[in-house]
Amino acid sequence: DSNLSVHNWDLTPCFQNSLLAWIPCIYLWAALPCYLFYLRHHHSGYIVLSRLSRLKMILGTWQPAKCSYSQLRYSLLGKVQGRKQVQMCVLCLGLPAFPAQLLATLLIQYERLQGVQFSGILIIFWFLCVVCAIIPFRSKILLAKAEGRISDPFRFTTFYIHFALVFSALILSCFKDKPPFSSPKSVDPNPCPEASAGFLSRLSFWWFTKMVILGYRRPLEEQDLWSLNEEDKSQTLVQQFLKVWRKQAPRLTRRKAAAAAASGKTASGEDEVLLGAQPQSQGPSFPWAMLATFGSSFLISACFKLVQDLLSFVNPQLLRVLIRFTSNPSAPIWWGFLVAVLMFVCSMMQTLFLQQYYHCIFSMGLRFRTVIIGIIYRKALVITNSVKRESAVGEIVNLMSEDAQCFRDLAPYINLVWSAPLQISLAIYFLWQNLGHSTLAGVAVMILMIAFGTAMAMKMRAFEEQRMKLKDSRIKLMNEILGGIKVLKLFAWEPSFLEKVEGIRQGELQLLRKAAYLLAVSIFTMICTPFLGFLITLGVYVSVDQNNVLDAEKAFVSLSLFNILMDPLQMLSHLFSFMAQTSVSLKRIQNFLSQDELDLQCVERKTISPVLQLSLLFSRSGLCLNLPTLVLDFQVPKGALVAVVGPVGCGKSSLVSALLGEMEKLEGKVHVKGSVAYVPQQAWIQNCTLQENVLFGQALDPKRYQQTLEACALLADLEMLPAGDQTEIGEKGINLSGGQRQRVSLARAVYSDADIFLLDDPLSAVDSHVAKHIFDQVIGPEGLLAGKTRVLVTHGISFLPQTDSIIVLADGQVSEMGRHAATLQWRGDWGIGGFQGELATPSTSSHPAAVLEEAEDEQRIEASLSHHTDLMDSEPITYKVQKQFMRQLSAMSSEGEAESQPVFRRHLISSEKVQKTEGKANGVLIQEEKAEVGTVKLSVYWDYAKAVGLWTSLAICLLSAGQSATDIGANVWLSAWANDATADSTQYSTYLRLGVYATLGVLQGLLVMLSVMTMVVGSMQAARFLHQALLHNKMRSPQSFFDTTPSGRILNRFSKDIQVIDEDLGPTILSVLASLFDIISTFVVIVASTPLFAVVTVPLAALYAFVQRFYVATSRQLTHLESVSRSAIYSYFLETVSGTSVIRAYNRSQDFRVISDTKVDLNQRICYHCFASNRWLGIRVDFVGNCVVLFAALFAVIGRSSLNPGLVGLSVSYALQVTFALNWMIQDMSKLESNIVAVERVQEYSKTETEAPWVIEGKRPPPGWPQHGEVEFRDYSVRYRPELDLVLKNLSLRVRGGEKVGIVGRTGAGKSFMTLCLPRILEAAEGEIRIDGLNVADIGLHDLRSQLTIIPQDPILFSGTLRMNLDPFGHYSEEDIWQALELSHLHTFLSAQPAHLDFQCSEGGENLRIKKRNSVCILAGVHLQRHVGMADSSLARAEFEFANLEINRTLCLILETASLARTKRMAKITSLARVLVLDKGAVAEFDSPANLIAAKGIFYRMAKDAGLA
Repeated sequence: DSNLSVHNWDLTPCFQNSLLAWIPCIYLWAALPCYLFYLRHHHSGYIVLSRLSRLKMILGTWQPAKCSYSQLRYSLLGKVQGRKQVQMCVLCLGLPAFPAQLLATLLIQYERLQGVQFSGILIIFWFLCVVCAIIPFRSKILLAKAEGRISDPFRFTTFYIHFALVFSALILSCFKDKPPFSSPKSVDPNPCPEASAGFLSRLSFWWFTKMVILGYRRPLEEQDLWSLNEEDKSQTLVQQFLKVWRKQAPRLTRRKAAAAAASGKTASGEDEVLLGAQPQSQGPSFPWAMLATFGSSFLISACFKLVQDLLSFVNPQLLRVLIRFTSNPSAPIWWGFLVAVLMFVCSMMQTLFLQQYYHCIFSMGLRFRTVIIGIIYRKALVITNSVKRESAVGEIVNLMSEDAQCFRDLAPYINLVWSAPLQISLAIYFLWQNLGHSTLAGVAVMILMIAFGTAMAMKMRAFEEQRMKLKDSRIKLMNEILGGIKVLKLFAWEPSFLEKVEGIRQGELQLLRKAAYLLAVSIFTMICTPFLGFLITLGVYVSVDQNNVLDAEKAFVSLSLFNILMDPLQMLSHLFSFMAQTSVSLKRIQNFLSQDELDLQCVERKTISPVLQLSLLFSRSGLCLNLPTLVLDFQVPKGALVAVVGPVGCGKSSLVSALLGEMEKLEGKVHVKGSVAYVPQQAWIQNCTLQENVLFGQALDPKRYQQTLEACALLADLEMLPAGDQTEIGEKGINLSGGQRQRVSLARAVYSDADIFLLDDPLSAVDSHVAKHIFDQVIGPEGLLAGKTRVLVTHGISFLPQTDSIIVLADGQVSEMGRHAATLQWRGDWGIGGFQGELATPSTSSHPAAVLEEAEDEQRIEASLSHHTDLMDSEPITYKVQKQFMRQLSAMSSEGEAESQPVFRRHLISSEKVQKTEGKANGVLIQEEKAEVGTVKLSVYWDYAKAVGLWTSLAICLLSAGQSATDIGANVWLSAWANDATADSTQYSTYLRLGVYATLGVLQGLLVMLSVMTMVVGSMQAARFLHQALLHNKMRSPQSFFDTTPSGRILNRFSKDIQVIDEDLGPTILSVLASLFDIISTFVVIVASTPLFAVVTVPLAALYAFVQRFYVATSRQLTHLESVSRSAIYSYFLETVSGTSVIRAYNRSQDFRVISDTKVDLNQRICYHCFASNRWLGIRVDFVGNCVVLFAALFAVIGRSSLNPGLVGLSVSYALQVTFALNWMIQDMSKLESNIVAVERVQEYSKTETEAPWVIEGKRPPPGWPQHGEVEFRDYSVRYRPELDLVLKNLSLRVRGGEKVGIVGRTGAGKSFMTLCLPRILEAAEGEIRIDGLNVADIGLHDLRSQLTIIPQDPILFSGTLRMNLDPFGHYSEEDIWQALELSHLHTFLSAQPAHLDFQCSEGGENLRIKKRNSVCILAGVHLQRHVGMADSSLARAEFEFANLEINRTLCLILETASLARTKRMAKITSLARVLVLDKGAVAEFDSPANLIAAKGIFYRMAKDAGLA
């Protein structure tokens, strides 16, 4: 073809004026429909006609069209006049140039009206016009120079004017126009520059250069990062998904209705939406909803991928031309240079499309993750209580972390579903052209190998499903351990739970090892598949016909095609693996989204006369086994105070839940008029400041806030907190007492100023005098809530006379309802008369009037107690002992009346005295997780190498080097084989060549498989070691560590970081080694083939190092920031799940969703910067690799006289692979540094300070210790944390064996710390504690704690059987446990359960009432029959007759102020041998009650001030 002749250094005029002119036109017409569709749906307002717009319009409208028209007119006129023969192809084929340029001009105007500031479509169009005009530009000059004159001046002049104007249009199109006139003014202080970047800047990711430079100069911080684009924010993405999700529901409903109509049934009309009721089996499809949401992004990425795939096959064809050029000495040198330049241009085009594809697809992966986290969070806010108990918190966290991450990781492989078959088909097609029918043999082998790989992937999927279940179990158990770590320490149960976790972990590692071995086989298959295909193809090719000669062209073009073929085959392997993981995650997410949800319409809020009205039947099956249904029918008028009383388990808390819509309504209606405030039985406290807990999202009103704190008795607590109301409260209110937590929860309700207040027994957790104060100041007729509607669940009958109405529940039904006077006449099973009679003596409870008199007397006493705040109590007392003690006090009151004046209620701090703290520093409990700055220390790599095994690590490196060496050997052998062709086109020793080549190839695959298996062994060993070190350290960490560290932060180490160590770190190391040796191999082969290449090696290496240095500094810090921000998401989610009922009651779900979205957006913002930095790197590193291709080809052209075709093919084919290796080298190095951070984070928490050893050999206590139970404190002082002040100071006291001692004192006196000192939860700052003469600091913690009975205040149970919660080590027989159960009401409850002791407790014991949980916790300690015991103040809440316990031990009861007002507690005081009075952490008094009263000291004044004299 004369048009393409290499000897004619030009193209024909027909070709130039027709086909070259058509190229930009074809592009514009092809891209126009999609671009117009895009513009139509992305209107941003119009742009005011500026100078730039006018200039573009002038150039586009007049000059190009006029020049094209002039040339066409001149040609036609010349033909008519007969001046010159005009070719018809110029007239016909050149005609479309005019409408294309006119269309471009119209597009400029339309883009301006749509608000487009720059146009990539037009930039490419003008660029193609310029490129296609360069050849005629040169041809006309050469023609004029050859002829010595310009034969056609008019056409010559108009062409160059046309070229100048088109070039000017290209330059102008690169400038950005003004923002649209109607666009809102951006208020973002740090917007992302990508949105406003020009086309070329976005194409080359130049807009990210500023961030790279900043990251190189100094460590990046969160405020340095640009904001997230609006279309990538959680709120936008989740709403788009929910819109699609909701559209699916009506379709499914219609299908269901049609099916029902066909079968003669009536279909339900309920909408099945995400935030509504859904049948388990007919919910919307999650994958289809995702596809519909992100379909457009998928199509755009598919276009980029298609172009890149097609371009990848151009270079092998250019390699064929280059090898032919070097084989033909007569070929002109310029042809070789042109081929080299074309290879470079093609590689650069491939790079640009590939990086744009990656940017698009990784952004889509981020959006996948954002949507999944968002919908899981939203779903967790609306699931029913039964679903919540079935789906453990750890499992839901896994959905947000691992399953969401799995979808993000899948995104880059989605297009392989069609791309891989396309690439394989094209590769086979070109191979068929090169090697003919023998290609079929290779294809058949590859099909078999792919089928084998698919079978491996299916088996790996089965292992993955099993492993995910074990991982969920492990995370769930760890979450429970972290929540109940204090109980484990007090009971010395750590070894039992340690064994449970390690057992699950062992099974997890076994499955992981099996999957990894299968992966090794799959990688071997992946490596050998293209090689075996190539080998079999060559073998068949040279065997079927002696005339088939393997020359350099066939060998290396085919090798390049097989290398291209290897990439989709490798990606298919990853695709199968990811699809196996994703299918598991998909089922889990779909299952969770299909779970039952609360009926948001269960509670009707229409206007009615009473504020509350119930007439319904509720199911209580979700709360516990064998519970009756709840049948309620009553009304509450506006402003009434209604008390709800009844025995344990009668449904009091369920009634409150029913009013909140938390129960499953079977029939009836619930009406609620107005806003609701809810105080749960167990206070829910957020990890924020105390003030933020009280405000709960509302604006601060200083006056109302001050009144709330005063009424809820919180002002005294603010004085003790280090930063007042700005003190940060730890997770679950860890740094507050139980009473303080309940008062903060109550203050939240009071400040909300709601219309209706649902109070679920809020007074049981506070002291009696505080309860009286709260009732008078908040709940009662004269309190802040007077005039509000109040429903109070209570056990305090002294408050009942002040209520407007009383509801008595029995067996889930309203037994009685009426005012207090009427209830005294009720003598039913659970009437108030009978209920009060249970608490009174027989002689005084036989008549209602006596009961009323006693209740009023007790109320008077409690009112007197409320005037004094130094005594606290929460247990009831018997009336008889109370009277006796009052008479004793009365006898002594006359003696001390002159000395001691009555102390009235202490004045609370006025609003003027509440000072705002200047800073939060002193009140910060939870420290921000710090992101590491700078390079990961080499010691971290060394520690991981030691965990893998030094010899194992060395073996992995040697095997990787051997694999690269065999690869070089095989290709060099192939080059020599290709050069064996003789002049008569025959080859000798063909089978020897084929056999050696096969041996080297198979050896390479075996070495790869051995390296993978060696890494599997090493990485599994490291994973076991690192997890074991982390687990053992956390089990031995002091309690203060868990108080100051969010559980989500710790859980993140056990989930995400351990996952990285298990699954990602080993393959990343192998990939780094493979990329490193590939690069070394490439440069060795190219320099050996063309030594001149060594000249450019140093500059290219310097450029590569320069780019890497900039990138790694930025990428490293972004990775650290991402890890920190990820932890915050999970911590906040854990906090939210535990308080969903409170959040829904206050109607704060939307606010919490916004906060969660903000935290997710921060993490996504960092991830987006990570991906953008990778693309910035990819463009520049690929440029270095493309330069390697260019110089390798150029030097091959220059030295063709000294090179044989085999060496040229070998050198250039290696160069074509180096771009991939260079890019992945930095990517893998960055990924390695990112993944090794997981090791650093795990090690950080594996090396924290630990408690004393559990057992100290050589210092173990003697058998049978302690025999007497004598406890002695000697100058004992303790502080809660090293940086805090002493909480107990110089305690010196002695408790005799078998002696019962009571401890009293005001809030903050140090009573609770006594329970932490004896078991050494807190270590002594000074002094010592001795038990039977043995210093407890000299023995191991378990030797000590195993001999103590410490009953905690908060009831915490673990998921599993009740037997496990009572005796996790299995030390006691079933008879012993049942004997202990007889001491409580649990005996009756468990006897009615079919499983008895194997009754399954849900996570946290949520399927048991709080008092049953209390009983289990008490029994867990009491039935151990240890010699020394200590009980916290929560005994009053338990279903437990403590007086029935006959145990010979030292029993320390922590008593509080109101104990003097409760008969049972008074009986306990008078029966105790001595009472210890603490004041400000020191011993104030310590003697028998009678002596303390006679001494007229603090204890006497406390009793006298209580008004008992």
